[in-house]
Amino acid sequence: MRFVGSADYVATEDLKLAVNAAITLRRPLLVKGEPGTGKTMLAEQVAATLGLPLLEWHVKSTTKAQQGLYEYDAVSRLRDSQLGDNRVQDISNYIVRGTLWQAFASETPVVLLIDEIDKADIEFPNDLLREIDRMEFHVYETREMVRARHRPLVFITSNNEKELPDAFLRRCFFHYIRFPDRETLAQIVEVHFPGIRKELLREALEAFFEVRDTPGLKKKPSTSELIDWLKLLLAEDISPEVLRSKDRKTIIPPMHGALLKNEQDVHLFERLVFLSRQSR
Repeated sequence: MRFVGSADYVATEDLKLAVNAAITLRRPLLVKGEPGTGKTMLAEQVAATLGLPLLEWHVKSTTKAQQGLYEYDAVSRLRDSQLGDNRVQDISNYIVRGTLWQAFASETPVVLLIDEIDKADIEFPNDLLREIDRMEFHVYETREMVRARHRPLVFITSNNEKELPDAFLRRCFFHYIRFPDRETLAQIVEVHFPGIRKELLREALEAFFEVRDTPGLKKKPSTSELIDWLKLLLAEDISPEVLRSKDRKTIIPPMHGALLKNEQDVHLFERLVFLSRQSR
C-alpha cells in the first residue's frame, strides 16, 4: 500500500512521504498542525485512495481510553434482570464494542482515525500505549483477549493544546502540516472551486495573507476559513476590483467575519485600518 495523493486532497510531497513511512513502519501517524489545515481529512482521503474502510474516534474532553476498547452496560443488564430477560445470564450481551475493538475485529485492514487526541486528559495517551503497541487488549468481564486480525493504519491528530507523553510519541511517526504557501493554497482552492477566475483568486489570496499576517492576531485565519470566505465571495458575486486597492491597508475585506473569529482580532484589524487611513 502506498499513498500517492488524490484529486480531492492536495498533499505535499513531505506529507505523502510521512504517510508511506507510517505504513512501512506499521506505526501510527501523529499529525499536528493549525486547526483547519486538513489533518482529519487526510485520514479520510487515505482511506478512500487505498480502498480501505474508515473508522473514526472523535475525542472529547470527557473521553476515556476505555471507551475506545469497550464499555460494560451495567444499567441495561440491571433493567433486563428486573424484567426477567434471560439475556442477563450472558454478560457478553452487555459488552459494547468501542472503535478500537471494531478496528481489531475487522476482517479487512482499516484506517483508524483518533481525532484531536490532545482534547482528552493527559493520561488518555498513556492508557492506550499497550493497545497501540501490541494491538491487543483484555476484556476483564468475559476474560477474553482481543487481538487485531489486521494491524490498522492509525492516524492521530493533535492541535497542540497539550503536550503528549514521550512514551506515546516514541510509538508514533510524526508529521507537522505547515501552513500552505500561496501556490499550494491556490491548488487547494482549485480543488474546491474548479475554474475559479484567476484574477479573483489572486486578489483574494493577497487580501487573505494581509489579514493573516496582521501582527498580534489571537487566531490567524486557516485554510478552511479561506475556503468559506471564497464561497461567500462567489455567492455574492464579489468582483476582483472590490478586493483590489492601491493600499490594501486602508480597506477592510468584505465579509471579513469569515476570516476573523473573535472580537479582539476584529477590533485589532479595524483599528489598524483606521490608523492607516489617518496617516494618509
